[in-house]
Amino acid sequence: MTYTRIFTGQKPALVMPKGACDTHIHFYSDSYKALPNTPTPPAVGVAEYRQVMDWLGIERVIVVQANAYGDDNRLAMDCTAELGLDRARAVVVVKPGVADAELERLTRGGARGLRTMNLYGGMLRLDVAEAMANRIAPFGWSILLQLNGRELPEHEAMIRRLPCKVIIDHVGKFIDPVPVDHPSFQCLLRLVDTGNVWIKLAGVYETSKAGKPRYEDVGALASALVKHAPERMIWASNFPHAQADKFGYPDEAKLLDLMLEWAPNEADRRRIFVDNPAELYGF
Repeated sequence: MTYTRIFTGQKPALVMPKGACDTHIHFYSDSYKALPNTPTPPAVGVAEYRQVMDWLGIERVIVVQANAYGDDNRLAMDCTAELGLDRARAVVVVKPGVADAELERLTRGGARGLRTMNLYGGMLRLDVAEAMANRIAPFGWSILLQLNGRELPEHEAMIRRLPCKVIIDHVGKFIDPVPVDHPSFQCLLRLVDTGNVWIKLAGVYETSKAGKPRYEDVGALASALVKHAPERMIWASNFPHAQADKFGYPDEAKLLDLMLEWAPNEADRRRIFVDNPAELYGF
């Protein structure tokens, strides 16, 4: 199968600032064997993602290793190279015991982060996050954490100890969404206040019970996070929405326009789209 979506209809109302970065996308290819029981949408490569860049006004991108390929980072790294290191970086998966020479090679190719995931399909779990953070910190990488946000208090102490920059995925990915006064969300705010934790505003459709077009339940959390610390927020499209068959394919333009609601201040949006990703990924 090949990804064939063509972007037509209403373009986003939000005009992206120069240097805007999409901090989480995946690529898929029929040329690579996917692991069983992982999301494997139709093949989608750089040409298809450039449609998204043109449609939304994106200039920079972070290619995140798809769970489908485990620690085989070839596709993600090849696509990062094709996009060019002037506009692309990668977040990869490497196992404990990886050699320094491999970390050096990946760094030269644009890798700037390690993906961990405490949810179904993740190869690296949070029980190895601290050990792996110590391995990647000398290379200037960040660590990307995805977990059920309701479990954050159980991991707060460990996250505080991590020696590298930390990014928490998908507005904390609370399954199911919580109110802003919930202890787990308050834990997320405390972690942001350490100055070493960033939150990715993305994937709201995966956890929202309110649903499209505004995803108000998760949107309330996103708004609260932006108000609390815009200097610690980043944004992502989550293209090509690997679990769209489960959640329904979202409208990229309408998803982007939610940022007008969550971050109504133009200066905050510039931080989120441009300055914060540049700090995290070295643009």
